[in-house]
Amino acid sequence: MSVKAFELVPAVERDLLMGEKARINIECIECCGKHLYLGTNDCFIHHFLLDEVTTSKGKLRYSAQKLLHKYLGLKKAVAELRAASALERLIVLCDGVLFLVNMVTLETVPSAAGGGAKIRGVTTFCINENPVNGDPFCVEMGVLSSKRRTVQIFMVYEDRVQLIKEVNTPEQPCAVCLDGYFLCLALTTQYMILNYNTGASQDLFPYNSEERRPIVKRIGREEFLLAAPGGLGMFANAEGASQRAPVNWSESVMGAAVCFPYVVALDESFITVHSMLDQQLKQTLSFRDGHILQDFEGKVLLASTKSVYVLVPLPLEKQIQDLLANHRVEEALVLTEGAQRNIPKDKFQILHKRILQQAGFIQFGILQFQEAKEYFRKGQLDVRELISLYPLLLPASSSFTRCHPPLHEFADLNHLAQGDQEKVQRCKQFLIGYLREVRSTEVANGCREDVDTALLKLYAEQDQDCLLDLLSSNNACLLADSVPWLERYHKCVRVRVFCRQKHDLKFQESYFALGLLYRSNGQEAAALQLWIRVVDGDLHDATKSDLYDYIVNFLRSCSCLDLVWKYADWALQKDAARGVSIFTKRTCTKDQSPLNPDDVIKYLGKHSQALLLYLEHLVLEKKAQKEKFHTHLAVLYLEKVLSSLSASPPNEEQLSSAREKLQGMLRESNLYRVQYLLGKMENCEQLLLERAILHGKLEEHDKALHILVHQLRDFPSAEAFCMWAASGRDSSYQERLFHQLLGVYLAGPETAEGDGSGDLKMAAVDLLNRHGEVFDAVRVLQLLPEEWSLQLLRPFLARALRASMHASRVSQIALGLSRSENLQLLHDRLKERKKPVFVSERKGCHLCHNTFSEPDVVCLPGAVPVHIHCVAQRVKDSATKKQLCNSSNHT
Repeated sequence: MSVKAFELVPAVERDLLMGEKARINIECIECCGKHLYLGTNDCFIHHFLLDEVTTSKGKLRYSAQKLLHKYLGLKKAVAELRAASALERLIVLCDGVLFLVNMVTLETVPSAAGGGAKIRGVTTFCINENPVNGDPFCVEMGVLSSKRRTVQIFMVYEDRVQLIKEVNTPEQPCAVCLDGYFLCLALTTQYMILNYNTGASQDLFPYNSEERRPIVKRIGREEFLLAAPGGLGMFANAEGASQRAPVNWSESVMGAAVCFPYVVALDESFITVHSMLDQQLKQTLSFRDGHILQDFEGKVLLASTKSVYVLVPLPLEKQIQDLLANHRVEEALVLTEGAQRNIPKDKFQILHKRILQQAGFIQFGILQFQEAKEYFRKGQLDVRELISLYPLLLPASSSFTRCHPPLHEFADLNHLAQGDQEKVQRCKQFLIGYLREVRSTEVANGCREDVDTALLKLYAEQDQDCLLDLLSSNNACLLADSVPWLERYHKCVRVRVFCRQKHDLKFQESYFALGLLYRSNGQEAAALQLWIRVVDGDLHDATKSDLYDYIVNFLRSCSCLDLVWKYADWALQKDAARGVSIFTKRTCTKDQSPLNPDDVIKYLGKHSQALLLYLEHLVLEKKAQKEKFHTHLAVLYLEKVLSSLSASPPNEEQLSSAREKLQGMLRESNLYRVQYLLGKMENCEQLLLERAILHGKLEEHDKALHILVHQLRDFPSAEAFCMWAASGRDSSYQERLFHQLLGVYLAGPETAEGDGSGDLKMAAVDLLNRHGEVFDAVRVLQLLPEEWSLQLLRPFLARALRASMHASRVSQIALGLSRSENLQLLHDRLKERKKPVFVSERKGCHLCHNTFSEPDVVCLPGAVPVHIHCVAQRVKDSATKKQLCNSSNHT
């Protein structure tokens, strides 16, 4: 069978009941607490006291003591007994007569009228265990009569019974059960539900009472158990519906009882136990000559004709553990969850979690990992219980001890796998996936170090690429446990490298992973030293090909400035262009202290390329507004140009690039020391263009234009200089600068021979024709030599005329707009004049606060009157004249 749910324990032995009378048979039983009442075929009631006794082995036994027996004085057997403990009465049915007996003395109770509390012609009766009457000192009872097709409802008191309702039925009823207002009846041919308060009825299913004994059993509030055709135990509620699947019991069932979550049935040879949760047969007990099976307040009693037994339910936990021991996981969980209503909430939660955890380990043991994971999750398993199965995975410093009693039967993974390495590997792969899922959840709270250390060991042993991901992320791996494990299994991480000469495979150590472990444990200096040795070639590791860049990025984000200053020099020596990003790409956060640029510049003094890149970062990217940074950068650019010029032969491409950077710096920046740079390049005739820019910065435009026109003979650069020098200035400044350049062109060459005068004149003509709109045409015509033809200056004159006409038309438009605005203001003023302004001797001036003595006033915005002399004085003494001339003012 699936589970052992009950034990059959003797309660009243044959000798104790009968003595020497061999013909006595038990006909009915009733139990109320420890008191057991037996009705026999010789019209006697026997009263026993049942005491529960626990043996040394923890088993429950019963000891019966006979207190009394009483002859009822009738000729027939005692048919039924029911106890009304609140009244201290037994309700007895014997020879078709229903009467009351004292529970203690077993004496028949006389009625208040002297005639006895008796009902005649009764076939059977039942007690309403869900009474509708609120009186605690009376009992509701349903009675079936042998002569009428009715059900009578009685109220039973200490000394009398009172009929309160009589309900007709379509057929002669032969069995009844009462719950509240609902009667569940077994008629001659069918079962039905009847509400005796409203008269509503509901037919259930057909049944032949002549073929088999009907069974009507109340199992809960408004729910009944019925014996149906085909050997089925059917459940029905007060609405006539079935909310549970039927149980499949024997065709010859003669009695049924309920001890949640089980239905117990009795037939001629066996006792069967079915679950109400899954309707499965759970246990079968052999029992012959049984004819009575009843439950009393959770206690199931069974009687043969000569003796009485108790079906003692085994503890729920033992039943569940028996199911788990047989790997019946689903049945164990169904039983646990079904018994929830009978267990205190706190105790149930603890029990349920433990059962789920045990179920998880059972599934784990048969390699059903998905089911195991789900049970572990629902049962909130301490993940260390699972880790502890794997030898040496828990850190040596862990204080964890396994649950007691244990959740499983395995000593460790080797015991589970029995030497099967494939099983071992599958179990390790499962643990990797499970730990990866739970390490960032509440499951790992309080044991993150154990989880992450175990995961590192598994990654290392399984040669997982994920090891680096784990160590690179936020982790709690313990250094003392992890380092030996890494060294043992990889020589850190195994990396296969193809050797070209020997054509074999070598295993190199991954010091990169070890460095990550040091870093995550706060030993950043040790990590850097290890990585630097790898980059320098002292140690071999092919795990990370860009380890140098990783070190630079690490220093860039490192919060410890001492480490940055200590190892940045190494990075700069290796590669200044990449290493300087330690300083240029460093971000300021709460954990990172900002670096002082002056300290960085001083530190980079011996690394010229890095210093140049850092200053470019400050000046060109960060837009630092400090003179010393701009001057320093310009000097470095100049030194680079001079260095290129001094090379033999000079690299033209490199020189051109350097000069472009220098010229750009000189043009764009306004913060460097111009005179200092001019002095540095004063004697360098190859940097005339740069000197011209510097003279432009000093507003020495004549010197700059002299260099560009006479020394360099670079007329496009001269025009470009004028455009650059005039950028951001007004048009008059630009006009003056271009007139100055025109004057230089028209002045002719400096040499007496006049060489190049033709070039200068052509340059002047080109200048006028290209920028005619900038010049004052009248002034230009006065400057030009008379012999120049108008045809030569035609483009200039056309552009000058067009510009003049454009300016004239724009001014006319502006004048028109001004007149329109003035007209609008006059209109608004006239509108304001039409509005009255009230002035009286009681009103005061807003400016001097004196009263008005005459009607002549000035109104401020908002129709506020003030004295004329106050306004005049205010305009004279303050700069608020524009406010008083607002369009809304009126006088």
